[in-house]
Amino acid sequence: MSSRRGLARGAALAATALFAGCGFGPGSSSKGTATLTVTRDYGARVMVDATDSAPSESDTVIRLLDRSAEITTHYGGGFVQSIDGLSGSASDGRRSDWFFYVNGVESPVGAADVRVRGGDRIWWDYRDWTGAMSVPAVVGSWPEPFAPASSGGDAGSVELECEGGGAACRTAARALRGIGARLTVDRRAADADPDAPRVVVGRWARVREAAAVDGLRGGPAANGVFATFKGPVNGAYRLIALDSTPSPVRDLGPGAGLVAALRRGGGPVTWIVTGSGEPAVRRAARLLNERALRNRYAVAALSGGRSVGLPLP
Repeated sequence: MSSRRGLARGAALAATALFAGCGFGPGSSSKGTATLTVTRDYGARVMVDATDSAPSESDTVIRLLDRSAEITTHYGGGFVQSIDGLSGSASDGRRSDWFFYVNGVESPVGAADVRVRGGDRIWWDYRDWTGAMSVPAVVGSWPEPFAPASSGGDAGSVELECEGGGAACRTAARALRGIGARLTVDRRAADADPDAPRVVVGRWARVREAAAVDGLRGGPAANGVFATFKGPVNGAYRLIALDSTPSPVRDLGPGAGLVAALRRGGGPVTWIVTGSGEPAVRRAARLLNERALRNRYAVAALSGGRSVGLPLP
């Protein structure tokens, strides 16, 4: 294994210990229910859907997984090799492996080192990572990372930035308040909480200028978002959907909106709710709900109320 590939696997795959005998007692429990979801191919197919009420303080992600699925490990027990018979693989120069997210954020440490709390949303996904070694944040664990679970049970603090979003920004604010987030709207940069997650709502011409967005420069390999905007052409931007390779596969047009998550380094998560014009932004804002976002890396909002998960097959 090359050092580059080894680093990718070390950062993104689930490092595990001998979970049956690691020396932890049951410990006290935390309030709430943790959820476990196991999917494949960027969330396209659900393999496991389980819950754990009031998990003990000694519970880890690997223990939660082991109770709900058949797993094997590799490299001396250091990595999860398979879940329910689906193993990491390489074919025709492309590689697929298991990755896991805690409250919508890709874990920087192994599954044996991550405690599970009540309310946590744990998501394992088996995906082709050749085009993007890391996808740092996803939208598919909504209402996390904005709800109280990801902030230790307290009301989560969220910075909402309205970049000319108008009605779309009001829709986003209602959705965030509805999940219990403690919302601050359009606070000046000097007063903003640098550690709080952010939601930036508005037309792409303005959202793209945000430092955390940077025009989605570098593609999925740099930012984990399998979409891009083309233009402006006649004053409008067209949303282009990518597949996992990543190659452009569908022009969704100027009327499509986008909901995507970004994260740089160990900083806070930034979600973008955007599109070329105000109608597209409104379509995207209406997707801020569990039904539309569940198990998706990012979502495009189409006309007529339809949506598609990204990347496209």
